Amino acid sequence: MTGTAEDRQRHIVQAARATGSVDVNTLATELGVARETVRRDLRALEDHGLVRRTHGGAYPVESAGFETTLAFRATSHVPEKRRIATAAAELLGDAETVFVDEGFTPQLIAEALPGDRPLTVVTASLPVAGTLAEADNISVLLLGGRVRPGTLATVDHWTTKMLAGFVLDLAYIGANGISREHGLTTPDPAVSEVKAQAIRAARRTVFAGVHTKFGAVSFCRFAEIGALEAIVTSTLLPSAEAHRYSLLGPQVVRV
Repeated sequence: MTGTAEDRQRHIVQAARATGSVDVNTLATELGVARETVRRDLRALEDHGLVRRTHGGAYPVESAGFETTLAFRATSHVPEKRRIATAAAELLGDAETVFVDEGFTPQLIAEALPGDRPLTVVTASLPVAGTLAEADNISVLLLGGRVRPGTLATVDHWTTKMLAGFVLDLAYIGANGISREHGLTTPDPAVSEVKAQAIRAARRTVFAGVHTKFGAVSFCRFAEIGALEAIVTSTLLPSAEAHRYSLLGPQVVRV
């Protein structure tokens, strides 16, 4: 398949979204074009915010019209997510009431929470509630609402109204994208509302996410960087970039 640049680029985006990443050499063979042509296509796709280039390839960026499922997230960057989740759980401090967001990294944070003292966890995520339901010393409050397929989390006015009634010590928040210019973003307005309400309800907010989230921008903004007490990510985020985020207020922890 040589085709037009548009055909090639459509194929590249579909392949990246299906598998989580693409490789220049493999794409050149599949498409029957030179590697430099593939690199040019990747540069064009990055300019349009559809992929982010890496050394030798690229990975897909979540956008207003594209969101990965929880099942997919459970297979990508897993060792990095586990390290981040463990470090995020260590920021619990003396919090007794905690919001845990939807998503795979927050689910790992839930698993890493200490079980040796009483804790109340509020969540919109069915998997998070399921993870903690049997835990000793942890009381789980699942927010009601419409369940979104793919992420298995509740949204809409039932969810936000319930959240508005709480004062929480700490919120662990995820996002589809985090950037210094646009803050924390997510593709779906209903999800954005829940996250924004959780941050309003919490005295402290910690964002936890892999390096690929940084610089990505989605459709709905729900928080500024300055609203965060801490950002927990991995050392794959360059230290210079981490420093730029820290200048906006939060402590940046790289593990």
